[in-house]
Amino acid sequence: MFIHPQNFNHMNTNAVKELLYKMADDLLIIGHRNSEWTGLGPILEEDIAFSSMAQDKIGQSQTLFQLLHELGEQEPDIVAFTRNANQFHNAQFLELPNGDYDFSLMRHFLYDVADQLRFEMLATSNYEPLAKVARKIKGELKYHVFHANVWITKLGVANEESHLRLQSALNYAWNYALGLFEEGPFEAQLKADGVFDGEAELKTRWMQAITPVLAKANLSIPDENTWNPVDGGRKGIHSEHLQPLVEEMSEVFRVDPSAEW
Repeated sequence: MFIHPQNFNHMNTNAVKELLYKMADDLLIIGHRNSEWTGLGPILEEDIAFSSMAQDKIGQSQTLFQLLHELGEQEPDIVAFTRNANQFHNAQFLELPNGDYDFSLMRHFLYDVADQLRFEMLATSNYEPLAKVARKIKGELKYHVFHANVWITKLGVANEESHLRLQSALNYAWNYALGLFEEGPFEAQLKADGVFDGEAELKTRWMQAITPVLAKANLSIPDENTWNPVDGGRKGIHSEHLQPLVEEMSEVFRVDPSAEW
């Protein structure tokens, strides 16, 4: 039986809001980071690809902010562009500066695989408004994951330099990427209500998906003894990089609140 907003009790609504906020903020922040490659891609094809994916992600975030609005939060533009960094719920991984293409590509791969799997899980959610959105977005993300997989496998075995650069990027990104699966305060509630099967299950599926791709690229996941997830983003704890990004991406809204996405 699907759950509609009017049938949610107070605890259920808070649980869904927390889930939606972290997903929407992830997409908004990585969308803006990806957009910074516009005009700077290593080749024209990648310039266009990252710009297109950025546009998709910002649009997807708007859809999730609209679901939040339907649950009583403020309108999408207000929520997206008037908060300070400590009010955002995105993983710290996504706010890090782009760096060189090797890091941006590795982040793209690690995040987008997780994101597609998250939306695949949510496509059968008991919360029908989210399930409906998830069924649409997971199809869009299929192409993002395909793009990431192709370039990871190509560059992983292209030559010694590209391999070493990607392995270095993976080593640096790994603990940040594990922060994508930081559990929230409503994990048990979301699972009990059939809204979402939880971050631990998502992480398991993610490991199963990325391992063969990395193996094909001759890349090694860091030794498990070194795993130390960079958490805190879901609770509003962020690096020094987020506030400047928030100020930059909200500049147009502050100048002209009537501007549209």
